[in-house]
Amino acid sequence: MTDANAKAEPDVITYRQATPDDADMIHAILRPYVANHKLFARTEAEVVELTRHGFIAQTDGRPVGFAAVEVYSRKLAEVQCLAVRAEYQGRGIGHELVSRCVQRAKELGVVEVMAISSSEEFLKSCGFDYALPDQKRALFYQLQPRSLD
Repeated sequence: MTDANAKAEPDVITYRQATPDDADMIHAILRPYVANHKLFARTEAEVVELTRHGFIAQTDGRPVGFAAVEVYSRKLAEVQCLAVRAEYQGRGIGHELVSRCVQRAKELGVVEVMAISSSEEFLKSCGFDYALPDQKRALFYQLQPRSLD
């Protein structure tokens, strides 16, 4: 195999459990989404907490994606902070991260998983819908403007 052929091969993406030591790398992945107001800013402590049930996508040891599931109760969990570096989008990384979050919630015995996003078509392709069959729908009342921090 020549060097030209090696570069033509797609990057191998691996997935692993996030750890608190990943907080700086996770912030780097989230930063462009926060800047574009697609994700809320998170403190280091919040990111460290999310690593408990968070997953990293990486290639050659370089993180390229992150997502976490926050468990609110046995009944409800939420997929949070889903972000994939722009140059790695369209390769199924987001789907795999969401799948791992949903699987973790299932392993923990959670009944329902929700996701709030501006990418509704993406979430629908992951199996999410606006409401569960024969269930109530969530409506929101904004009490104050979203912080840009």
